[in-house]
Amino acid sequence: MPLRVAGISFDHMHMGDLLRMVHDHPGAEIVGIFDPDRSRMDAAARTFAIPEEQIFTDLDRCLAEARPDLVLLCAATAAHADYVERLAPRGVHILVEKPFAASADDARRMIRAMEGTGRLLAINWPLAWYPPHRTAKRLLDEGTIGTITEVHHYGGNRGPLFHLADKVEVTPEEVERQKPHAWWYRREAGGGSLLDYLGYGATLGTWFMGGEAPLEVTAATWGAPGLEVDEHSITICRYARGLSKMETRWGTFTDPWVHQTQPKCGFVLVGTDGTIASYDYEDHVTVQTRARPEATPVPNDVLSEGMRNPIEYLAACLREGRPVEGPLDPALCLVAQRIVDTAARSAAEKRTLELVP
Repeated sequence: MPLRVAGISFDHMHMGDLLRMVHDHPGAEIVGIFDPDRSRMDAAARTFAIPEEQIFTDLDRCLAEARPDLVLLCAATAAHADYVERLAPRGVHILVEKPFAASADDARRMIRAMEGTGRLLAINWPLAWYPPHRTAKRLLDEGTIGTITEVHHYGGNRGPLFHLADKVEVTPEEVERQKPHAWWYRREAGGGSLLDYLGYGATLGTWFMGGEAPLEVTAATWGAPGLEVDEHSITICRYARGLSKMETRWGTFTDPWVHQTQPKCGFVLVGTDGTIASYDYEDHVTVQTRARPEATPVPNDVLSEGMRNPIEYLAACLREGRPVEGPLDPALCLVAQRIVDTAARSAAEKRTLELVP
């Protein structure tokens, strides 16, 4: 039987991208979409020819009538825990679109809600499916650059309102019109570049570091006058083995999926015996080793079926009865959420802090 999938909440523009993956997967089908605001579902309904009887503005009715196996949750970050607690008793698997949660406490609420249900909770970080980052992880695991000692990440785009699903562009004038009403720019909704993008660097960074947590975190943020959230943040993590840096930016000169911006979006990994540069959207990683110290391009791995996007991956996990791993694993993501929490507090208090429990 096809995997029955419902899309819940259209707060995050990535809902359209996830529904496209379901639509294109031969073993999955869209059985329902829900949002309290009917108009926010119109584009997806047209794009994927979703019939009216599968479009819901009442969540309980959606779950009862659509009977999904898997729910895609694209709510505002601050609402993630409430939604998961409401969905967990309904016996559904849940894919939460990044970020994980508004806080480590909320993340733990989500994990607890799913305990004992026999269902999977997974967190989707789109960077986890980029071939260069998968290639970098393989090279790390093979010992190509020795023991990793530093993770450097630069992540961002022109801003969350500059693009819709499928990276459809929005004019600067429309962006400015939307800003006062968008949850992305409201503190209580979990907005800001730090909460939006630091999770990428912290989650994949924790993956690259083999699950290790830092000892201390120092962060600073900046936002344009009149905004209640940040548009730029820099976080320094002190590990037992050294320092790592993770930077977030709303307001890059270009969107990296159109023209890679400078600084380049992606990762630079430093080890005891070499380095790896793994930049978003590039067709290779660049490696230095002691045996070959000149920067050397290494073609990206070709990702196998089941490892190319989160829908393929979860369908394979469910079919084979195996748990989610790597950047989708809530336990690993909780370490990263603790980094995010500590960074937000550090920026607010303007001081270095020990990693929050």
